[in-house]
Amino acid sequence: MSSSTSAAMQPEMPLPQTDAVDSAAAQPVVEGRPHRAGFVNIIGNPNVGKSTLMNALVGERLSIITSKAQTTRHRIMGIVNGEDYQIVYSDTPGILKPAYNLQRSMMEYVNTAIGDADIILYVTDVVEKGDKNREYVERLCSVDCPVLIVINKIDLSDQQTVAALAAQWSAAVPHAEVFAVSALEQFGLEPVFGRIVSLLPEGEPWYDKDFFTDRNLRFFASEIIREKILTNYDKEIPYCTEVVIEEFKENADRYDIRAVINVMRDSQKGIIIGARGASLKRVGTQARIDMEDFFQKKVFLQLYVKVNPHWRDDKRKLAAFGY
Repeated sequence: MSSSTSAAMQPEMPLPQTDAVDSAAAQPVVEGRPHRAGFVNIIGNPNVGKSTLMNALVGERLSIITSKAQTTRHRIMGIVNGEDYQIVYSDTPGILKPAYNLQRSMMEYVNTAIGDADIILYVTDVVEKGDKNREYVERLCSVDCPVLIVINKIDLSDQQTVAALAAQWSAAVPHAEVFAVSALEQFGLEPVFGRIVSLLPEGEPWYDKDFFTDRNLRFFASEIIREKILTNYDKEIPYCTEVVIEEFKENADRYDIRAVINVMRDSQKGIIIGARGASLKRVGTQARIDMEDFFQKKVFLQLYVKVNPHWRDDKRKLAAFGY
Protein backbone atom coordinates (compact mmCIF):
# COMPACT_ATOMS: atom_id res chain seq x y z
CA MET A 1 0.00 0.00 0.00
CA SER A 2 1.31 3.40 -0.89
CA SER A 3 1.89 6.05 1.72
CA SER A 4 -0.36 9.10 1.79
CA THR A 5 -1.21 12.13 3.87
CA SER A 6 -4.00 11.90 6.43
CA ALA A 7 -7.06 14.03 5.70
CA ALA A 8 -9.36 15.46 8.35
CA MET A 9 -12.45 13.59 7.19
CA GLN A 10 -14.89 11.50 9.18
CA PRO A 11 -16.55 8.37 7.75
CA GLU A 12 -20.01 9.41 8.91
CA MET A 13 -19.85 13.10 7.99
CA PRO A 14 -20.14 14.96 4.68
CA LEU A 15 -16.75 15.52 3.07
CA PRO A 16 -15.09 18.91 3.40
CA GLN A 17 -14.11 20.87 0.36
CA THR A 18 -10.51 20.50 -0.83
CA ASP A 19 -8.18 22.60 -2.92
CA ALA A 20 -8.95 20.30 -5.87
CA VAL A 21 -12.42 21.73 -6.12
CA ASP A 22 -12.53 24.47 -8.70
CA SER A 23 -15.53 25.96 -10.44
CA ALA A 24 -15.80 25.88 -14.20
CA ALA A 25 -15.55 29.67 -14.29
CA ALA A 26 -14.42 32.08 -11.61
CA GLN A 27 -17.08 34.61 -10.72
CA PRO A 28 -16.02 38.07 -9.54
CA VAL A 29 -17.17 39.05 -6.08
CA VAL A 30 -19.24 42.21 -6.11
CA GLU A 31 -19.45 43.95 -2.76
CA GLY A 32 -23.00 44.13 -1.54
CA ARG A 33 -24.29 41.53 -3.99
CA PRO A 34 -26.80 39.22 -2.27
CA HIS A 35 -25.80 35.63 -1.63
CA ARG A 36 -27.33 33.03 -3.95
CA ALA A 37 -27.86 29.32 -3.30
CA GLY A 38 -29.87 26.60 -4.93
CA PHE A 39 -30.26 23.02 -6.09
CA VAL A 40 -29.21 22.25 -9.66
CA ASN A 41 -30.50 18.79 -10.49
CA ILE A 42 -29.02 16.82 -13.38
CA ILE A 43 -31.35 14.42 -15.18
CA GLY A 44 -31.33 12.56 -18.48
CA ASN A 45 -31.25 9.16 -20.09
CA PRO A 46 -28.54 6.57 -19.38
CA ASN A 47 -25.09 6.95 -20.93
CA VAL A 48 -25.35 10.61 -21.95
CA GLY A 49 -22.60 11.71 -19.55
CA LYS A 50 -24.52 13.10 -16.57
CA SER A 51 -21.95 11.89 -14.05
CA THR A 52 -19.03 13.12 -16.16
CA LEU A 53 -20.71 16.52 -16.36
CA MET A 54 -21.28 16.78 -12.61
CA ASN A 55 -17.74 15.68 -11.81
CA ALA A 56 -16.43 18.33 -14.21
CA LEU A 57 -18.63 21.07 -12.75
CA VAL A 58 -17.81 20.17 -9.15
CA GLY A 59 -14.11 19.56 -9.73
CA GLU A 60 -14.14 16.24 -7.87
CA ARG A 61 -14.76 12.66 -8.99
CA LEU A 62 -17.91 12.00 -6.96
CA SER A 63 -19.97 9.85 -9.33
CA ILE A 64 -19.04 6.55 -10.92
CA ILE A 65 -18.17 6.84 -14.60
CA THR A 66 -18.21 3.74 -16.82
CA SER A 67 -19.35 2.93 -20.34
CA LYS A 68 -22.18 0.75 -18.96
CA ALA A 69 -25.75 2.00 -18.62
CA GLN A 70 -27.45 2.40 -15.22
CA THR A 71 -24.15 3.15 -13.48
CA THR A 72 -25.63 5.70 -11.05
CA ARG A 73 -28.11 4.22 -8.57
CA HIS A 74 -28.34 6.96 -5.94
CA ARG A 75 -28.86 10.68 -5.92
CA ILE A 76 -25.42 12.15 -5.26
CA MET A 77 -24.87 15.79 -4.36
CA GLY A 78 -21.79 17.81 -5.25
CA ILE A 79 -21.40 21.28 -3.77
CA VAL A 80 -19.55 24.23 -5.34
CA ASN A 81 -18.96 27.27 -3.15
CA GLY A 82 -18.04 30.83 -4.00
CA GLU A 83 -17.89 33.96 -1.88
CA ASP A 84 -21.48 34.88 -2.71
CA TYR A 85 -23.00 31.65 -4.03
CA GLN A 86 -23.45 27.97 -3.34
CA ILE A 87 -24.45 25.48 -6.05
CA VAL A 88 -25.75 22.10 -4.89
CA TYR A 89 -25.61 19.78 -7.88
CA SER A 90 -27.45 16.45 -7.84
CA ASP A 91 -26.48 13.58 -10.10
CA THR A 92 -29.36 11.17 -10.61
CA PRO A 93 -29.86 7.71 -12.16
CA GLY A 94 -30.54 7.52 -15.87
CA ILE A 95 -34.21 7.57 -16.86
CA LEU A 96 -35.59 4.12 -17.63
CA LYS A 97 -38.75 2.05 -17.50
CA PRO A 98 -38.33 0.12 -14.23
CA ALA A 99 -38.46 -3.67 -14.29
CA TYR A 100 -37.94 -4.33 -10.57
CA ASN A 101 -38.08 -2.48 -7.25
CA LEU A 102 -34.46 -1.32 -7.28
CA GLN A 103 -35.11 0.50 -10.55
CA ARG A 104 -38.38 1.88 -9.17
CA SER A 105 -36.41 3.37 -6.27
CA MET A 106 -33.94 4.84 -8.75
CA MET A 107 -36.77 6.50 -10.68
CA GLU A 108 -38.13 7.96 -7.45
CA TYR A 109 -34.82 9.83 -7.11
CA VAL A 110 -35.33 11.23 -10.61
CA ASN A 111 -38.92 12.29 -9.97
CA THR A 112 -37.96 13.93 -6.69
CA ALA A 113 -35.11 15.77 -8.41
CA ILE A 114 -37.51 17.24 -10.96
CA GLY A 115 -39.84 18.40 -8.22
CA ASP A 116 -37.34 20.04 -5.85
CA ALA A 117 -34.97 21.68 -8.36
CA ASP A 118 -34.20 25.37 -8.48
CA ILE A 119 -32.59 24.73 -11.87
CA ILE A 120 -32.79 21.59 -14.02
CA LEU A 121 -29.92 20.48 -16.22
CA TYR A 122 -31.32 18.04 -18.76
CA VAL A 123 -28.40 16.23 -20.35
CA THR A 124 -28.59 14.68 -23.81
CA ASP A 125 -25.87 13.91 -26.35
CA VAL A 126 -25.15 14.01 -30.06
CA VAL A 127 -26.44 10.49 -30.81
CA GLU A 128 -29.54 10.24 -28.62
CA LYS A 129 -32.94 10.39 -30.28
CA GLY A 130 -35.20 13.09 -28.90
CA ASP A 131 -38.21 10.78 -28.53
CA LYS A 132 -36.54 8.51 -25.98
CA ASN A 133 -38.52 8.67 -22.70
CA ARG A 134 -40.54 11.46 -24.26
CA GLU A 135 -42.75 11.86 -21.20
CA TYR A 136 -39.85 13.35 -19.24
CA VAL A 137 -39.10 15.85 -22.00
CA GLU A 138 -42.77 16.87 -21.92
CA ARG A 139 -42.53 17.36 -18.16
CA LEU A 140 -39.73 19.87 -18.72
CA CYS A 141 -42.20 22.07 -20.60
CA SER A 142 -44.39 22.47 -17.52
CA VAL A 143 -41.89 22.90 -14.67
CA ASP A 144 -41.71 26.26 -12.90
CA CYS A 145 -37.92 26.42 -12.63
CA PRO A 146 -35.36 27.31 -15.32
CA VAL A 147 -34.28 24.45 -17.60
CA LEU A 148 -30.88 24.24 -19.23
CA ILE A 149 -30.56 21.57 -21.91
CA VAL A 150 -26.96 20.41 -22.24
CA ILE A 151 -25.98 18.61 -25.44
CA ASN A 152 -22.95 16.59 -24.39
CA LYS A 153 -20.21 14.77 -26.33
CA ILE A 154 -19.91 17.38 -29.05
CA ASP A 155 -16.30 16.23 -29.50
CA LEU A 156 -17.83 13.20 -31.27
CA SER A 157 -19.80 15.28 -33.78
CA ASP A 158 -19.55 18.28 -36.10
CA GLN A 159 -20.77 21.86 -35.85
CA GLN A 160 -23.62 21.44 -38.32
CA THR A 161 -25.06 18.42 -36.53
CA VAL A 162 -24.79 20.11 -33.13
CA ALA A 163 -26.53 23.25 -34.46
CA ALA A 164 -29.39 21.12 -35.81
CA LEU A 165 -29.74 19.32 -32.47
CA ALA A 166 -29.79 22.63 -30.61
CA ALA A 167 -32.62 23.85 -32.84
CA GLN A 168 -34.58 20.63 -32.27
CA TRP A 169 -34.26 20.91 -28.50
CA SER A 170 -35.21 24.59 -28.53
CA ALA A 171 -38.39 23.64 -30.37
CA ALA A 172 -39.12 20.70 -28.05
CA VAL A 173 -38.72 22.75 -24.84
CA PRO A 174 -39.34 26.38 -25.86
CA HIS A 175 -38.54 28.03 -22.53
CA ALA A 176 -35.24 26.13 -22.08
CA GLU A 177 -31.77 27.43 -22.88
CA VAL A 178 -29.56 25.07 -24.88
CA PHE A 179 -25.80 24.61 -24.40
CA ALA A 180 -23.34 22.39 -26.28
CA VAL A 181 -20.45 20.91 -24.30
CA SER A 182 -17.95 18.12 -24.02
CA ALA A 183 -17.87 17.20 -20.35
CA LEU A 184 -15.07 14.71 -20.94
CA GLU A 185 -12.87 17.31 -22.62
CA GLN A 186 -14.19 20.06 -20.29
CA PHE A 187 -15.13 22.19 -23.28
CA GLY A 188 -18.04 24.64 -23.19
CA LEU A 189 -18.60 24.40 -19.44
CA GLU A 190 -17.93 28.05 -18.55
CA PRO A 191 -21.12 29.41 -20.16
CA VAL A 192 -23.15 26.71 -18.41
CA PHE A 193 -21.58 27.50 -15.06
CA GLY A 194 -21.99 31.24 -15.50
CA ARG A 195 -25.66 30.87 -16.40
CA ILE A 196 -26.28 28.63 -13.40
CA VAL A 197 -24.81 31.21 -11.03
CA SER A 198 -26.94 33.98 -12.56
CA LEU A 199 -30.12 31.88 -12.20
CA LEU A 200 -29.62 30.83 -8.58
CA PRO A 201 -32.25 32.20 -6.19
CA GLU A 202 -31.13 34.55 -3.46
CA GLY A 203 -30.63 32.82 -0.15
CA GLU A 204 -28.22 31.56 2.47
CA PRO A 205 -26.06 28.45 1.90
CA TRP A 206 -27.81 25.11 2.39
CA TYR A 207 -24.61 23.43 3.53
CA ASP A 208 -21.48 24.47 5.37
CA LYS A 209 -19.14 26.18 2.93
CA ASP A 210 -16.42 23.64 3.78
CA PHE A 211 -18.35 20.68 2.34
CA PHE A 212 -18.27 19.51 -1.27
CA THR A 213 -20.73 16.61 -0.94
CA ASP A 214 -23.48 15.38 1.37
CA ARG A 215 -22.16 11.80 1.25
CA ASN A 216 -19.74 10.20 3.72
CA LEU A 217 -16.65 8.06 3.25
CA ARG A 218 -18.57 4.80 3.69
CA PHE A 219 -20.70 5.66 0.68
CA PHE A 220 -17.72 6.45 -1.52
CA ALA A 221 -15.96 3.26 -0.43
CA SER A 222 -18.95 1.20 -1.58
CA GLU A 223 -19.23 3.17 -4.84
CA ILE A 224 -15.55 2.69 -5.66
CA ILE A 225 -15.91 -1.07 -5.19
CA ARG A 226 -19.07 -1.10 -7.32
CA GLU A 227 -17.26 0.84 -10.04
CA LYS A 228 -14.58 -1.86 -10.17
CA ILE A 229 -17.28 -4.52 -10.46
CA LEU A 230 -18.81 -2.59 -13.36
CA THR A 231 -15.49 -2.36 -15.16
CA ASN A 232 -14.32 -5.94 -14.52
CA TYR A 233 -17.47 -7.98 -15.19
CA ASP A 234 -19.91 -8.19 -18.08
CA LYS A 235 -23.53 -9.07 -18.81
CA GLU A 236 -25.85 -9.26 -15.78
CA ILE A 237 -23.18 -9.44 -13.05
CA PRO A 238 -22.82 -5.66 -12.34
CA TYR A 239 -26.61 -5.24 -12.20
CA CYS A 240 -27.10 -8.12 -9.74
CA THR A 241 -24.59 -6.89 -7.16
CA GLU A 242 -24.83 -4.51 -4.24
CA VAL A 243 -21.90 -3.50 -2.05
CA VAL A 244 -22.38 -3.06 1.69
CA ILE A 245 -19.68 -1.63 3.96
CA GLU A 246 -19.89 -3.69 7.14
CA GLU A 247 -16.95 -2.06 8.90
CA PHE A 248 -15.24 1.28 8.41
CA LYS A 249 -12.64 1.91 11.08
CA GLU A 250 -10.26 4.85 11.14
CA ASN A 251 -6.83 4.26 12.65
CA ALA A 252 -3.95 6.68 13.01
CA ASP A 253 -2.33 5.64 9.74
CA ARG A 254 -5.06 3.91 7.72
CA TYR A 255 -8.72 3.01 7.23
CA ASP A 256 -9.72 -0.61 7.86
CA ILE A 257 -12.68 -1.47 5.61
CA ARG A 258 -14.65 -4.70 5.40
CA ALA A 259 -17.13 -4.89 2.53
CA VAL A 260 -19.63 -7.50 1.37
CA ILE A 261 -20.56 -7.89 -2.29
CA ASN A 262 -24.13 -9.17 -2.44
CA VAL A 263 -25.12 -11.27 -5.46
CA MET A 264 -28.32 -13.06 -6.37
CA ARG A 265 -27.12 -16.58 -7.29
CA ASP A 266 -24.33 -19.02 -6.44
CA SER A 267 -23.14 -18.94 -10.05
CA GLN A 268 -22.66 -15.17 -9.78
CA LYS A 269 -20.66 -15.63 -6.58
CA GLY A 270 -18.31 -17.97 -8.42
CA ILE A 271 -17.84 -15.48 -11.25
CA ILE A 272 -17.14 -12.60 -8.85
CA ILE A 273 -14.52 -14.65 -6.96
CA GLY A 274 -12.95 -16.21 -10.07
CA ALA A 275 -10.43 -19.01 -10.32
CA ARG A 276 -8.45 -19.21 -7.07
CA GLY A 277 -9.91 -15.86 -6.06
CA ALA A 278 -8.08 -13.99 -8.82
CA SER A 279 -11.04 -11.87 -9.98
CA LEU A 280 -12.01 -10.76 -6.48
CA LYS A 281 -8.38 -9.95 -5.70
CA ARG A 282 -8.16 -7.78 -8.82
CA VAL A 283 -11.29 -5.85 -7.84
CA GLY A 284 -9.96 -5.39 -4.30
CA THR A 285 -6.58 -4.14 -5.47
CA GLN A 286 -8.06 -1.66 -7.93
CA ALA A 287 -10.59 -0.41 -5.37
CA ARG A 288 -7.95 -0.01 -2.65
CA ILE A 289 -5.71 2.05 -4.92
CA ASP A 290 -8.59 4.38 -5.83
CA MET A 291 -9.70 4.67 -2.20
CA GLU A 292 -6.22 5.66 -1.08
CA ASP A 293 -6.12 8.32 -3.76
CA PHE A 294 -9.59 9.63 -2.88
CA PHE A 295 -9.25 9.41 0.92
CA GLN A 296 -5.59 10.50 0.98
CA LYS A 297 -4.84 7.78 3.49
CA LYS A 298 -3.75 4.14 3.47
CA VAL A 299 -6.53 1.55 3.21
CA PHE A 300 -6.70 -2.07 4.35
CA LEU A 301 -9.61 -3.58 2.41
CA GLN A 302 -11.27 -6.95 2.93
CA LEU A 303 -13.88 -8.17 0.43
CA TYR A 304 -16.41 -10.96 0.90
CA VAL A 305 -19.14 -12.27 -1.40
CA LYS A 306 -22.60 -13.27 -0.18
CA VAL A 307 -25.59 -14.77 -1.99
CA ASN A 308 -28.64 -12.64 -1.25
CA PRO A 309 -31.48 -13.89 -3.50
CA HIS A 310 -34.08 -11.43 -4.83
CA TRP A 311 -32.51 -8.43 -3.10
CA ARG A 312 -33.44 -6.15 -6.05
CA ASP A 313 -37.16 -6.76 -5.44
CA ASP A 314 -37.16 -7.03 -1.64
CA LYS A 315 -38.25 -3.63 -0.30
CA ARG A 316 -36.96 -4.42 3.18
CA LYS A 317 -33.50 -5.29 1.88
CA LEU A 318 -33.48 -2.29 -0.44
CA ALA A 319 -34.26 -0.03 2.51
CA ALA A 320 -31.40 -1.63 4.47
CA PHE A 321 -29.12 -0.97 1.48
CA GLY A 322 -30.06 2.72 1.48
CA TYR A 323 -32.66 2.83 -1.34
